[in-house]
Amino acid sequence: MAELTGAQWRKSTRSGSNGGNCVEVADNLPDLVAVRDSKDPDGPVLTFSLTAWAAFIRTTKL
Repeated sequence: MAELTGAQWRKSTRSGSNGGNCVEVADNLPDLVAVRDSKDPDGPVLTFSLTAWAAFIRTTKL
């Protein structure tokens, strides 16, 4: 399991006021990016390598 101590979670600026139906991202960790459901902060976390996350962001911006 990835070490998430020190993770600084943030929501997208596009999340709006939809009642919290968002994901949160922690991109301040060394060597990985973590993603979780904002409604379940103690629940499961997905982790991605920096390369995989950059590819995801690049693809979603198209």
